[in-house]
Amino acid sequence: MAKIKVEKNPDKAKLEKLGVKKWPVWEKEVSVFPWFYEEPETCYLLEGQVKVTAGDEEVEFGAGDFVEFPAGLACTWKITKAVKKHYKFG
Repeated sequence: MAKIKVEKNPDKAKLEKLGVKKWPVWEKEVSVFPWFYEEPETCYLLEGQVKVTAGDEEVEFGAGDFVEFPAGLACTWKITKAVKKHYKFG
């Protein structure tokens, strides 16, 4: 299965080309919850800190990171600092 991809401090030109600022915004308080990706998700974190565990894979990311989740991924989100992110499915 494809892995979670995290890009630290992505190039601003890349974010502009993708239209990230026009994507919807999702916010969530400190919490732990299971999640399943029926389709791929791409997101850019504006605020927060997260640890996602999927099987033996554990990935941490936070504000300023560009993250890609593959379709079919079952994981657990552990939000350690409230999250605000732009996101896009598909």
